[in-house]
Amino acid sequence: MSAIFCSCATLPSYSEISKKRSYALPHPEQTRLGQRFELAERNHPGESGFRLIQAGADGFLMRMQMIAAAEHSLDLQYFIFHGDKTGKLLTEAVLKAADRGVRVRVLVDDGETEPGDEQIAALSAHPAIEIRIFNPFAYRGHFKLFKSMEFLFNATRLDYRMHNKLLVVDNAIALVGGRNIGDQYFQIDPESQFADDDVFAAGAIVQKLSATFDEFWNCDLSIPAELLSYELPTVSELNQQRQLLNEEHLELKAEGLAFVKRVTSGKPFQDIVEGRLPIVWAQAQLIYDSPDKKQVDNGILSGRLIHPAIMNAARTVQSELLMVTPYLIPDEEGIQLFKNLRTHHAKILILTNSLQSADMSVAQSGYMHYRIPLLEDGVQLYEIRSQLGNSKGSGQSPSLSKFGHYGLHAKLYVFDRKRLFIGSMNFDQRSKHLNTEIGLIIDSPTLAQQVAERFQSMVQPANAYRLAIQPNPEGGEPSLVWHTQEKGKAIVYDTEPARSDWQSLKVNVLSLLPVDDEL
Repeated sequence: MSAIFCSCATLPSYSEISKKRSYALPHPEQTRLGQRFELAERNHPGESGFRLIQAGADGFLMRMQMIAAAEHSLDLQYFIFHGDKTGKLLTEAVLKAADRGVRVRVLVDDGETEPGDEQIAALSAHPAIEIRIFNPFAYRGHFKLFKSMEFLFNATRLDYRMHNKLLVVDNAIALVGGRNIGDQYFQIDPESQFADDDVFAAGAIVQKLSATFDEFWNCDLSIPAELLSYELPTVSELNQQRQLLNEEHLELKAEGLAFVKRVTSGKPFQDIVEGRLPIVWAQAQLIYDSPDKKQVDNGILSGRLIHPAIMNAARTVQSELLMVTPYLIPDEEGIQLFKNLRTHHAKILILTNSLQSADMSVAQSGYMHYRIPLLEDGVQLYEIRSQLGNSKGSGQSPSLSKFGHYGLHAKLYVFDRKRLFIGSMNFDQRSKHLNTEIGLIIDSPTLAQQVAERFQSMVQPANAYRLAIQPNPEGGEPSLVWHTQEKGKAIVYDTEPARSDWQSLKVNVLSLLPVDDEL
């Protein structure tokens, strides 16, 4: 306990911190990547170029290859940056970029750090690399009790998190979406895979994305990593880290892992740059929360909020709204949106996590309250299975799917198959009020149809449960049934499928807590 209060006392006051302000590269058209897309941009005035990155391993490869292509600047902004296999490979790629003279800025949230994630902070000893932590805990260790106690005494501040995911290279190309940095998010870990999406972007939208990074980088909540440590990283420690990263890279190559071998192939990134994989040019709207979202949301400050833009886009739907969200905890505004759309006979289809696939029991417990009311309003509700019957559209291979540890992490909304949203915002109350989020609304029937086709693959009976209401013959409260298909045979469950009885019990107990506004 005393360690917590001692460490709390050493956390620098945000108002007292002196830090260098910096901004995106001013002339991206002078870089190779900027010049590559300059002609296409001139041929598509008012539009930017996009390509969806749906496979998890491709999300990893794109980041590795984009970082390798950087000439002048790299900006990385992530909610989670794990120190696992892919996290270390990306850390090594960032370090190599700095070694060849690229300016690197890394901004990471501090809410979900795990032992080993601090490996990225050692890079701050490099003269070309700056690491900042968004809204950090004072306690820098990994004892959950200490961290929980600090949260208890500072919940108002520490409950506010930066959920953004963004990579910008030379202010000329970018990758934005729902993926964090880690093996799960790139779908290469047999023990856990999170299906997600990124969108590659080129053209005018990139400078706007860079401006959001600058806004967060220079805000009071972003603290230089070296100010949070009793001892500054040394060049000797950096060199040791460089050697360890290289050794681990060589070990992974020796293991013959496919995602490691494919890095040097240049695919898919080089195929996009050279035009072998087409990009779609379309108009797009960047939507995001200001770094001081809570104060903007409360009306104390002026700024930007992502949620109203999402709701406005959804309200324009005439025929069909498709939603993919890992956490579904709507507030009154969201429920009313669905009611209004159904009144006008628009179809609403939502894919979310099942109890089996859920990674957060407390979020699943909040979602449980809304299922029957949503179905009664005419919403078609699907829950992804952890054991997929068909890997089409899953973002991973059948050999990985057979382990039965699949889950959703994507945040995708398709409006009348003409426009789509892709980004970091879940359809829950935490994303609305407690996390900063970022995303794009892209006016492209082509991309919208690609997401819709993937949606249809994922909700087929072999991959998802279709929920339905079972009336009570005695006139009491109705119950739920789960329709699916196993080994080609139609199955109906009248008890919620779960990984274990303990999981069911835990979620049902948690569902008694009035915490929806935290979820």
